[in-house]
Amino acid sequence: MRLLHTMLRVGNLERSLDFYCNVLGMQLLRRKDYPGGEFTLAFVGYGDEADHTVLELTYNWGTDHYDLGNAYGHIAIGVDDIYGTCEQIRQQGGKVTREPGPMKHGTTVIAFVEDPDGYKVELIQLGTQGSAKTEQPQTASV
Repeated sequence: MRLLHTMLRVGNLERSLDFYCNVLGMQLLRRKDYPGGEFTLAFVGYGDEADHTVLELTYNWGTDHYDLGNAYGHIAIGVDDIYGTCEQIRQQGGKVTREPGPMKHGTTVIAFVEDPDGYKVELIQLGTQGSAKTEQPQTASV
């Protein structure tokens, strides 16, 4: 078994595709309209779905806003240069909601950005997150 995708409902598909593809550097892998159900699915990611976990962006026609609730946490993306990545995101109009730095009670270097619908995206400096075999999972409050 392997994790295939995470689905997010978005209020404006073009705005979300712009953020995930142009600001975060993902690729649009496939997109399909479902007129009978009045929705569109767009799959984005950093590599082919055969080998990578991706995001499914679901746009329900005529719905431009969702209540995110308090159960959703975040998507996490590993980056080589968290400080440079945050600066690049900022320059492209992205919203950095937590500046890069060590997480509370740990050494993992993290930052948070927000997509156009308000979903949190955690950036993790690769090489600072420790070993999954020896550490308990660490989560940050946002």
